[in-house]
Amino acid sequence: MINQPTPDVTDEDVNRVVTRDFAEDDNTIVSALLKEYGAESWHQEPTRVRLAALKLADGDVGRLTAELENANNDYRDILGSAEYPSYMDHYDKDVTDFEKQQIIESDWRQYQTWLNK
Repeated sequence: MINQPTPDVTDEDVNRVVTRDFAEDDNTIVSALLKEYGAESWHQEPTRVRLAALKLADGDVGRLTAELENANNDYRDILGSAEYPSYMDHYDKDVTDFEKQQIIESDWRQYQTWLNK
């Protein structure tokens, strides 16, 4: 059985990553953009999605805007791309469950390293 952990993240994590990854001059706009996701009743897992968008944006406000737009279409795509990028590239390929688990574990480590740097 494949075990795929789910990050337990907080608003404090979001604020820390914004400060860490974006220029100080961009913090106000970044925070405003992030607050937009979660404002609708159909938005799922807002804190986790916000962090995923921050990871994929890699300090670029334009890319953050695009990733949050993607999240509005299907939040699962942004979560998969941020948290399990290698697995997303391999999940439909002909690899064994053992290999899939190895990929998931590697992706989990890289996400944790990114989050906690």
